[in-house]
Order: sequence, then structure tokens, then C-alpha cells
Amino acid sequence: METDIFTNKQMLKWLSYLADVARVPVDRVKILDDSLGKCNVLPAIETNKFVILFTNGNDGGICYDIWAAGHEKCKVLVGHGLEPTGRHEVLTIADMIEDEIKRPCVLFIENPDARESYKIGIDNDNFARGPIHYVGNEIRAVIMTMLSVDSEDCLLLVSAESIVAEAAMMAPEGTIIAVEPDPGSLVSMRENVEKFGLRNVPIVTDVKKESLKDLPTPRLSFIVATEELEDQIRDLLKKNPKMQFIIYTLELDVLSQIKGIFERHGIHNLRVTQITVAKTNEDSMFVTQPTPWLIMGEA
Repeated sequence: METDIFTNKQMLKWLSYLADVARVPVDRVKILDDSLGKCNVLPAIETNKFVILFTNGNDGGICYDIWAAGHEKCKVLVGHGLEPTGRHEVLTIADMIEDEIKRPCVLFIENPDARESYKIGIDNDNFARGPIHYVGNEIRAVIMTMLSVDSEDCLLLVSAESIVAEAAMMAPEGTIIAVEPDPGSLVSMRENVEKFGLRNVPIVTDVKKESLKDLPTPRLSFIVATEELEDQIRDLLKKNPKMQFIIYTLELDVLSQIKGIFERHGIHNLRVTQITVAKTNEDSMFVTQPTPWLIMGEA
């Protein structure tokens, strides 16, 4: 069984010691225990001015990742070992980009540019370019509200790269399973996971039992509909017989089939939402974005 390197008692000692040194109230500090190397460090730094990061050395290049993500203004208090000894270093993140962390240590990171809020609907220009067309960020904001993601949630999303990234940020202690059957989309999904520093996003190519056997059971599946929709629903109900579903489609003929598919598989409480967004272009003319239907149901 995997165990954390730092105990609760040790982490509290470090938190008290470094918060006193930095003269920061402890309730302003975001605590990340990355002893298992599974924390979403970059999103936490981007949305918290003060982060205390516990690592056992399996996260060697994290300082370079922070610097490469554009957080060169971060100041870091570095403490070594499992217990505070009264000795620490004060460095900038740029001072640490060539140092690999290979033993237990604690990083108290101050990011003056952090925005202490989560922005739903990240602009599409922030995502890696791939073969797909990302859903408009305004529409994605509505989808994120419908997903109702909590911090320890487990969701499965099929062909939904940008939504995967946002959901992973909203569920830092959870798991967001990304299913990418298309090879090109698979590449860009991996690029987005690396770009945003997401460690809670396992990526698979289908929803077959073998692909999902070692992954946690998702509460909800979000699926961009294709001709494989019914097969995907059938396989996902084997993983979770009480699965909730949100189906995304732009096609009327697909919409017309979903009621029958849901009925055949015992999925009830069908609800359909259509989202329409119009934006002005460079000629001050309103242009309507693609208008998706979102079909919700639960087994």
C-alpha cells in the first residue's frame, strides 16, 4: 500500500513554521501533499497566493514546470527534511529551475500574480492546437455548471478535451478520465494535460471494460455523440449501473435517437437543453456559434 512520507503532525509543524517565517496567516495557505506525485500543482499556484507543497523527491522538475508556466515572479521558502529545523532558504523560482528535488522537502510558494478565484470558461486560445474545434468558452461555462464537479469527483469524458482540463482543475483530489478514440485528439489531450500540469487525468482510447478496469468508477459520463454512442453507454453501465449521462450533439438525427437509446438501457429523467451563443465579429455583425443540444439522464 502506498503511504505518504509526511505525517499530519509533521505537515502541521511545517505549516506553522513557514507561515510564521513568511508572516502569513495559516488560513491563507493552500496545502498540497504531493508525496505520491498526484497533485495538480500548477492550477493551485495560479489560483492561490500562498501554497505549501510537501514532496518526497518524486517531483524533481516541478520548479522548472512552475517557471515554464510563466510564474517567474514566485518567491519560494525551501525547507529540507521531514521536520522543521530552523533553517530554510529564500529563493526565486528562477533560482531553482536547474535543481531537481530528490529528497523530502517543503516549498512555501508565494505567487503575487495569483487570482484567488477559479475562472470557468477558459479562453480557447489557451489550449493546445489539435485536429478538433474546441467548444466555445461561453458554452463550456454552461456545461461546467451542468457537470457540478466537486473537489473529489470522478467523471469520464469522451472526446471533450477542453472540458476535461477545466473539470480536472475543479476536482484536484478527484479523477477525470479522458477518453480520446481519435489519434490526433489523443496527442493534443496529452499536450493539454502537460501544459496545465494536470495529474488527475488518466487517458484511454475507449470505454471497454479492459481499458477502465484499473480506474475509479465515474459518477457521470459526458459524451460527444458519435455512431458508437449506444455501445459506449452499454459499456459504461457495466462500470457503473447508476451512471449519470450528459450527451452532447449538434445533429438533429442523433438527438432524435437518444430517447430510444435511453429507454433501451433504463436511463430515466431525460432532460434536453439547447445552448445558443451569438457574438459580434470584426464587422460588428452578430455571428451565431454552433448550437449544441445537451441531453441529460441517469440510470
